[in-house]
Amino acid sequence: MTTSTIDLLYSELKQVFDPEIPVNILDLGLVYEVTVEGEVAKVKMTLTSQSCPEAKTIPEVVKRRCNTVPGIKSTTVDIVWDPAWSPQLISAEGRKILGIDENEG
Repeated sequence: MTTSTIDLLYSELKQVFDPEIPVNILDLGLVYEVTVEGEVAKVKMTLTSQSCPEAKTIPEVVKRRCNTVPGIKSTTVDIVWDPAWSPQLISAEGRKILGIDENEG
């Protein structure tokens, strides 16, 4: 069984962290959609807030990681604010790392 390009992209995104939070951007619920058109990866995501100090850094790291996937020549990152991020988007694994009760948030 071969791993799809989308699976490889998600695998790379799991290696991207907000430097202020010890949870990757997938488990934080920041990534809304990942698609591939030809040799271009497209990542639709948000940040924890519009004033996020890492607003420039995180998308650049996303691009660098995605561009390492075989067959991907470039990556576009679309930062959106709708829907707004909220702690409810954090995965069960992310909640465990952060010590958040499943019923909180």
